[in-house]
Amino acid sequence: MVEPNQRRADAEKRRQLAAGAAEAEARAAQPLLDAFVADLADRGLAPEPLQATLLNGRRVKTPLVGWYLNKAGTLAVDPQARYYMLVTAGSALARFTGVEVAPSAPTLVIGRGGRDGETGDLTDFLARALETYESRRAAGGGA
Repeated sequence: MVEPNQRRADAEKRRQLAAGAAEAEARAAQPLLDAFVADLADRGLAPEPLQATLLNGRRVKTPLVGWYLNKAGTLAVDPQARYYMLVTAGSALARFTGVEVAPSAPTLVIGRGGRDGETGDLTDFLARALETYESRRAAGGGA
């Protein structure tokens, strides 16, 4: 039988390995976001005000501007290429006051392990977002 101290040490080792893998993935994803934002700027596609989705489904304002990466508007990148997950908790007043959202570590695979919603490679999400913003501009809808 494994002793409690050994189990604790094994769990800590697994936690450290998972954290290291997440950091490596974020380092690999960041250049993709940097290139995406640079491409948007080169094309003259201006950022738009970003909204967050509360856990109850209500959309609320944030102080952020940027570009949505998915149809649901729950992932975005700002002009400094910071990655945001725009689903958050909020009080009843959030619909009037808005919410603050902190940047998250980017991932190479969106929605990993998810069974509902959009999942796939970050590169696919970036390509679709660029196409969406380009077609919106071509249709006369601005950036």
